[in-house]
Order: sequence, then structure tokens, then C-alpha cells
Amino acid sequence: MVAGLLAGFAALAVAELASVPVRPEASPLTAVGGAVVDRTPAPVKDFAIRTFGSQDKLVLQLGIVALLLLSALALGLLALRLRRTGAAGVLLFGVIGAASAVERPDGGSLDALPSAVGALAGAGALHLLAGRLAARAQAAAATTAPAGGEASCGAAERPAAPASFDRRGFTLAAGAVAAGSAAAGFAGLRLNSARRARASASRASVVLPAPASPAAPVPRRADLGIDGVEPFVTRNEDFYRVDTALSVPRVDVAGWRLRIHGTGVRRPLTLDFEDLLGRRLIERRITLTCVSNQVGGSYTGNARWLGVPLAGLLREAGVRPPSQGGRADQLVARSVDGMTLGSPVETVMDGRDAMLAVGMNGEPLPFAHGFPVRMVVPGLYGYVSACKWLRELELTAFDDYDVYWVKRDWAREAPVKTQSRIDTPRPLASLRAGTVRVAGVAWAQHRGVERVEVRVDGSPWHRARLADEDGRDTWRQWVWEWPATPGSHRLQVRATDKDGETQTAERAGTVPDGATGRHSVVVDVS
Repeated sequence: MVAGLLAGFAALAVAELASVPVRPEASPLTAVGGAVVDRTPAPVKDFAIRTFGSQDKLVLQLGIVALLLLSALALGLLALRLRRTGAAGVLLFGVIGAASAVERPDGGSLDALPSAVGALAGAGALHLLAGRLAARAQAAAATTAPAGGEASCGAAERPAAPASFDRRGFTLAAGAVAAGSAAAGFAGLRLNSARRARASASRASVVLPAPASPAAPVPRRADLGIDGVEPFVTRNEDFYRVDTALSVPRVDVAGWRLRIHGTGVRRPLTLDFEDLLGRRLIERRITLTCVSNQVGGSYTGNARWLGVPLAGLLREAGVRPPSQGGRADQLVARSVDGMTLGSPVETVMDGRDAMLAVGMNGEPLPFAHGFPVRMVVPGLYGYVSACKWLRELELTAFDDYDVYWVKRDWAREAPVKTQSRIDTPRPLASLRAGTVRVAGVAWAQHRGVERVEVRVDGSPWHRARLADEDGRDTWRQWVWEWPATPGSHRLQVRATDKDGETQTAERAGTVPDGATGRHSVVVDVS
């Protein structure tokens, strides 16, 4: 078993070092984890996000590590009897890792190198160590063999042959494998960390220009200041993160480029980061929502974004929306990690504040939220609009190209549904009889929230008091003063947008285009 664990350690450590000249994302843990994410059915992904939240990727990585440990133990035991077969098992894992790396959306042939080199190192280590252990096993068998090579009643056993297993030699070999693996792994981690440090330094050096069109001041009563209700503006560190990247890409702006091309593009553009910062920037507060957000869920947040208007860039490239005779109806955004998202061209050019964002709440985008550049499109779920770590925009047609999530049975077009949430009181809260403030947030991006209503135990609806509206692209806080009476009660909320559509009571899951239903909580009043 020790031999198997050391062989697994050697494989992963050498693979980490081999990923340095390629890229960190080609390491086996990241490549295999990404392949698992790609092949996981949507309901399972939904369950993982709902159960583990932002820790879903960590749980996946820990699961992969646990599986590799068990496999290493099994291969170590197998190698005691079938030395070459055990080593071949390690090579098989290398093939799986290499194939996973190459087949990733951003994969290339060189991405197979870390897994292949790591597997060779692990197989060699297991073959060496298992050979030493096999010698011990043979020596042990010789001590129990009867004299003359056959069993006879009362026959004396022949003295054991000198053992060919050298415990000290095995220990030295195992120590050498462990030390070499540790050195390789440390070197790989250190060199990859240096690359990430350069990206961090490039972000720290960014000075965001003042916007040509700044956001208006937040209305004085946009935040009701009620304990338990999420603040009107979500802090960067509290903003939700849902994506498929097991390792957050860290991009050095010195080498970053954005390419705009495709059907109907008369003047293809290639821009660097300084090009974007030198353009007219707008600043807007916009609420984003993830399509994986369950009714009453927390995968929504409101931030102040700084960026270049997207419609203006597209017009500069000669793009026209379909309503004006444009040939492309889909804008495909590609991330540095290979993710593809598709937005309707008509929507991003209809006058809304769609942008290529470079700033978030007064600072350069955090790495986890897309530094150096991401897309922000009010009114669309993130999976069709909010591409992080952006590197390419291609104009095409929905009928000609299916992006990542559409291939996995999600809808091609996904406007955000009108929703509301009770933030306080919390489910199963114990309350005192009397006036209780029931409060939360509601959103209907790019339509705006007209009213919010609350009811108790199926009684008639009561209109809540809305906070001041900042804009139709941001959420609104609300509060209702409830004269609570003793007993167990069920509180329910619904919102109506400015198009007159009231949040439906029909329950539906997140697939294919967002959950529906009304949020409710049960509380106990004494």
C-alpha cells in the first residue's frame, strides 16, 4: 500500500511540474475535475450548487483526491502480485488525465503532457518499489517451504534461504521517491505560483479611469437598513460565484487581447486592456442573477459596474442587430478557460447598459469575478450573458452554433424571471407576538419591480412598502409590518413587475431557463 501511495504522489507531483511550461489548468486534478463538470447532468449540477454552494468545486476536488488515494492503494496491492499490471494501471490513469485535458473546451494537444509525464513517473516508481516488495515476499515464502520441496509427515523444514529483501534498501528507495516527488511538486507549485503572482501584480497596477457617464447617487431610501436584509449594494467578497472553473483563471493584462469577429462583422477588432481603458466608460448599478438560483435563493447580487458599452463596440465593428438587417442573431463570448456563452444580438444592442466590465464596486474586477474583463448584460441570466475572463466575441447564428450550456439542454435565450425573497424572519424563527417586520428583496431586471405583496397562511395579500427605486436594472428592498399572533404561520411573498406580470405560483426547477414559484417561510410566534 505504501508503494501505491508513493507512486500516486510521484505522478501528481511530476505532473504539477510538467504543467509549468504548458499551463496550470492542464494539471491532472484540474483537467479531470473539469471533465467531470462537463459531463455531469444538469440536475446533478443543480443539486451540487444547491447543497454545497460556492464550495461545490472544493467538494469535487476532494472527491477526486479521495478516489485517487483509493486507486493508488489498490494498485499498490495489485503490484505485489502483478508488478507490470499495477504499473500499467497507473499509465491508464495517465491516459484518462491526458484525454480529459485535451477534450476540455480550451484544451490543446500540449495539455496532455502533464498527465502523460506524471503517469510515466508514477508507473516507474511503482515498478521499482513493487519489485523490492516482491523480493521480500519471495524470501518469506522460502522460509515455509518443506525440505525436499514436498510435504512429508514429520519431515524437517529446510533452513530458510538468505532473504533477498533488504529492508534498509527498500526504505532508502521509498525515501528517494518521496523526496524526489516532494521536490518536483514543490517546484511546480512554486513556479505556477510565480505566474499567478505576476497576474496579481498586473491587477494591482491597474488604475481605473473616471467614468465618462458615472452612476447616479444611490437614492437615500434605496436601502431600508433592516437587519437580516441583504444590503442594497453587495460587497465584492459577498457576491455570489457560480461557474465551471475549478481553478480561477489569473490573467496577466500584459498579454490579454480581445478579438471581435464573425458573421456580419465588417471591421474585425483586436483590443488590448489599455485600448478598453482609453475608451468612453460608463458606470452603472446592475443586479445579476444566476439561472441556478432556487426560489428564495442567494445567487443574486447588486454591484456598481464600470465598463465599455458593448453595443458601441459592436457598431464600431460594423455589426447591425437583426431588426436592422444584421446577419447574426447570436453573440458568442469565449472565456480564457474555453467557456462559451451565447447572447441575443438584438438584446445586447437594444439600448440597455450591456457592457464589457473592467471594474466592480470601485476597483478592478476580482479574479473570481472575471478580471481583466467580463460581460454584464442587464435582464439576462448569467449563463447566457455574463462571460468572465473574456477573450473573444464572435458573431454567429443560434441555428449554426450551440454554446456550452445549450448543448446541455438549457434554453438558448433566458430573460431573468420576476422573483422575490423573504430575508427576515428566517425559516423556523421563533418570534414574539406583536409587530414583526417581514422584509426582503425583489428583482425583475430591465423591467423593474412595481409592487411586492405578502400574505399569511393563505389569507388575502397585503401590499408591502418598497424602498426607493434606483433603476429598473437593480433589485428593490421591501418591508411589511405584520401584526403577528401566537401560533405557527406560513409567510409567502410575490412580486409584480412594471410590465404587469405577477410572479407565478407554479413551481418549476431551474432547468431549462430558471426556477419559478413563490418563496415562503414558516415561523413560530409565542
